[in-house]
Amino acid sequence: MSTYRLSLIATLIVLMVSLSDQNCVAQKKKVPASQAFHWVNPLPERLQSERLEHSTFVSPSMQREVGYCIYLPAAYSESQQSEKRFPVVYYLHGGRPGSELKSIGLVPLIDQHISSGKVAPMIYVFVNGGPVSHYNMPDREQAMGEDVFIKELIPHIDGKYRTIASREGRGLEGFSQGGRGTTRIMFKHPELFISTAPGGGGYETEKKISENDGYENPNLRFAPGYNTWDLAREYAKSLEPKLNIQIHVGTKGFNYENNLAYMEFLDSLKIPYSKVIVPEAPHSAKIIYEKQGLELMKFHEKNFTDAYNAQ
Repeated sequence: MSTYRLSLIATLIVLMVSLSDQNCVAQKKKVPASQAFHWVNPLPERLQSERLEHSTFVSPSMQREVGYCIYLPAAYSESQQSEKRFPVVYYLHGGRPGSELKSIGLVPLIDQHISSGKVAPMIYVFVNGGPVSHYNMPDREQAMGEDVFIKELIPHIDGKYRTIASREGRGLEGFSQGGRGTTRIMFKHPELFISTAPGGGGYETEKKISENDGYENPNLRFAPGYNTWDLAREYAKSLEPKLNIQIHVGTKGFNYENNLAYMEFLDSLKIPYSKVIVPEAPHSAKIIYEKQGLELMKFHEKNFTDAYNAQ
């Protein structure tokens, strides 16, 4: 064999070994800590305040701690010795995987409107959505995000805090992935929530899930019917119990057009809703709250009227 061919073969072997080593290194790379999923994410000191608390409870199904953040209005502390109770809005964060810290940037805006007296006092709970945010993944016992929220977190909050522990005092809101979660959960559990406000949800993706036997992509499949389109069709058969729905989205958000399409779908089903279309707002819950958050909070306040009057 010629010297040239031997040299060429040696070069190819070195190259293959090098590529193999690089591939091994790439496979061993860890997910950045900021992106890794944890059921408990302690509140950084810089974000702590007298109105916002971080706490945990032990999940009966998983036998592990689960974190959440809770905003308590000033009126809650002022009435510690009384029997006064408060309605609760459960807020579902965007993005995957879950973290109870993802939406707490809204707290200063929420507190501003409540402390100024522009809206009645209410509690906000910021939920950890689980590994696949706000979905149940039955094949993964540590990834039942919806069940941990519905069956475990809500009873825990009602047991630990002075909430109005009934449908009349319970709201649900979320943005982006949390908007999808809010829509899906409100139609699946209408008996639990009097006030629902999904925002910026990716309804085009949910439609894909509906039309592709539960597949969002080749590596992610949900149970058939477990999406915002099929659950809306099921709810429309009776429209009971009545849901108060307010969809919100910014005109510059990348989900704007598919939110309009989803509202047309709800119209076709004769499911009532109101809407908040925020001009020039991008896909950002914070910017939407800066622009028209008071309107969203007043929507919850109105739906909580009977609960407030019963106090």
